[in-house]
Amino acid sequence: MSDLIRRDPRAEWIARNRLHPLHAAMQTQQIQWMGPNGVVRKNPHAAAAGFIGPAGIKRIDRSGVQQGGGGQRQRGSAEVQLPLHVVEQPAFVIAVVPDMVGGRLSGHDKDLLGLARQLAGKDGAVLAVVFGESKESAFDSAGVDRLLLLEGDEYAGYAPEQRVLALRAVESQFSPRHWLLPDSRSGGGELGRRLAASLGERPATRVWQIRDGQCSGRAGAGREDIVQPAPRLILAAAECAEPVSESRHEARTLELGAQVVRNLPRIEDLGSVAVDPAQIPMAEAEFILSGGNGVTDWALFHRAAVALGATEGASRVAVDDGHMPRARQVGATGTWVTARVYLAVGISGAIQHLQGIGACDKVVAVNLDPGCDMIKRADLAVISDSAAILQALIERVEAHRNGGKRDAA
Repeated sequence: MSDLIRRDPRAEWIARNRLHPLHAAMQTQQIQWMGPNGVVRKNPHAAAAGFIGPAGIKRIDRSGVQQGGGGQRQRGSAEVQLPLHVVEQPAFVIAVVPDMVGGRLSGHDKDLLGLARQLAGKDGAVLAVVFGESKESAFDSAGVDRLLLLEGDEYAGYAPEQRVLALRAVESQFSPRHWLLPDSRSGGGELGRRLAASLGERPATRVWQIRDGQCSGRAGAGREDIVQPAPRLILAAAECAEPVSESRHEARTLELGAQVVRNLPRIEDLGSVAVDPAQIPMAEAEFILSGGNGVTDWALFHRAAVALGATEGASRVAVDDGHMPRARQVGATGTWVTARVYLAVGISGAIQHLQGIGACDKVVAVNLDPGCDMIKRADLAVISDSAAILQALIERVEAHRNGGKRDAA
């Protein structure tokens, strides 16, 4: 198992980005490698790779020394150690309350932390306030200097009043210069407005940019912007800033000094309401099962979507062939999706389709061609027949559900 070559998408991105401070350390070219079809490929330019000499002039090295010598394939990827940013005595604090859907940072949350880092600069610290159980293990690479975990049954489920009381305690203890919450339907939008009313602050909503002390927010159904001085409480939209990618942060765990008063809830949380995945718009779906030209049994595909509880999608080829309606087409010429899990079955990965799934958190691809673009894009790839995989998924899901019912009985 130690000889397996594993991809490091972050290292690959750094190697492509010439402006990244670690770009030079990632320049390790391969002389030859084994292609997906078992054919040995060679890089004709590797032996003539250039380097910058002491006088700043590019030199050509034809000996192969710069590439590690001798045509030996370099196994594995270099471990990238990002610089650690530590703020011992911050001059001020920027408080961020992420949604943490499923206990993990979403893409919207990471954009929000990137915006907080811009506001904090070198002297400030980003404080992340997280409610409930957290499954996230990458707060440091997301830009968090201080981490406050507020766990307990009182914060579970829908409990905005109790959370506002906790945020009032954070306000008293840390006095943040700015409060940042996601303007989302996952709870951040409502919590931010409740907190603004409690603190007596007038928030800026749907903010997509902050520059030179001025924030720009969408208005008029997205047709115009409202530009105003950045207030203390900001409700930011998705893609409000670039996520942190070039530094690590301490993510030092803190504790709340004051005891939060237990609120008598006036709202009873009855739990989640079951919704038919077929009725969920693809742009809002969290789990999408998408089929392409490689799907040979569409009846089995539909059964798998029902068993998995996934929203159905399709490639343009599948739609053009009449297997799926036009409203289910994913891609630049169809619908741009932001699912947390995107399961692509039998999709080769045209550039328009890859553009449409660019904001998905995790992409799983099932395909017979190990060299297709969708396999390269996927976080997890399965090289097998689509019908066999779909049937196996249905059987596993049914066995899990039946086992759970027996255990409950």
